[in-house]
Amino acid sequence: MIGVIADDVTGATDVAVALRRNGLRTQLYFGVPEPDLPADEAVVVALTSRMAPAATAVADSLRALDWLRARQLRQVYFKYCSTFDSTSEGNIGPVLAALAAALDADPVVTTPSSPRHGRTQYRGHLFVGDQLLADSPMREHPVTPMRESNLVHLLHAQLHQPVGLLTHDTVRAGETAVREAIQQATTRYLLADASTEEDLLVLGRVLANAPLVAGAAGLAGGLAAATGSGQPPEDDFRPSGPAAVLSGSCSARTLEQVAELLRQGRPAHRLDPVAIPDPEALAARALAWFDTTGADGPLIYSSMSPAELRQVQDILGVADSARILERATGLIALGLVERGIRRLVTAGGETSGAVVAALGVRGGAVGAEAAPGVPWIKPVDPAHPLLLLKSGNFGDPELLATASGPDS
Repeated sequence: MIGVIADDVTGATDVAVALRRNGLRTQLYFGVPEPDLPADEAVVVALTSRMAPAATAVADSLRALDWLRARQLRQVYFKYCSTFDSTSEGNIGPVLAALAAALDADPVVTTPSSPRHGRTQYRGHLFVGDQLLADSPMREHPVTPMRESNLVHLLHAQLHQPVGLLTHDTVRAGETAVREAIQQATTRYLLADASTEEDLLVLGRVLANAPLVAGAAGLAGGLAAATGSGQPPEDDFRPSGPAAVLSGSCSARTLEQVAELLRQGRPAHRLDPVAIPDPEALAARALAWFDTTGADGPLIYSSMSPAELRQVQDILGVADSARILERATGLIALGLVERGIRRLVTAGGETSGAVVAALGVRGGAVGAEAAPGVPWIKPVDPAHPLLLLKSGNFGDPELLATASGPDS
């Protein structure tokens, strides 16, 4: 069994579908599962540790590890974002170090490369499409602005330990060269260059029996390809029923997707935490608006430009602005389900986490992808709606519109 510890909800859905796509029966749980819940060929535990204090992120990850180890897993995979979302303090480094110590894993190979999403690593530098990470829109991320592209430097700053590099030339030379480089490594942590899916398949075959591997969904897919059937399980379901969109991400791609919904004339209500800083009142206002629209597929959103978000944070504070919006979004999700919504499309990791927590979704089946890395989730409880939990950076500009359209 491969056990995955993901640092946010949308990242968990991304890695779950990568495992499923390569033929592994995959279960997805939100939060550390209860002791009696089953495991399968692959289990993904979705935490909300990406933006948590480092000590909390480490403690939550070790609790998830304890649950996985009790199920006789073969391998642990620590899943973080393909844009390496973090600060100079973590949380990627601290969590990786804690898991490595607990599993006595040495060396540990990691890469955020995910060519399917346009993320590649070359000579230790992370590219987003054709841009270096520090030149991409991630430079202005409101919470984790990424202004360094050299991942060796970034990870070293978080680990306070040397970080080695499996170079592009080594990976391209094939499995034997990669194995030899790992055996000769003088550092505990190795970042691996990878620019194509084939590079990830090479790494996956070499690392198939490593106790701990880390990265984005791309390398997880390479590991699954080394052991899975190569064919996704035939357990898809067709998304249907009344839909609504909840968007909280401020990423450039989500802003494009929100703009497309507005361009199409979709009924929309914007949450304003400055005007209404009480989350209960903010949610009540949104649900009252929804009651007057009577339309399928409405948009309720707090997505805004980085400059607008900074203004909100200057007034309310970073922590309080996030708390207000996440609490309000969770209450809105509950209200929408009570009003008959059967498909919830969410944009943003924190937004998705707030919705899952408010609804009390424990886990579910991973279905077909609406976009690469964005699968539909069918919760185990039939009272819960189908969920599409979209990472802020994922999907084409039409994704939110198509996913919330008539029976997508």
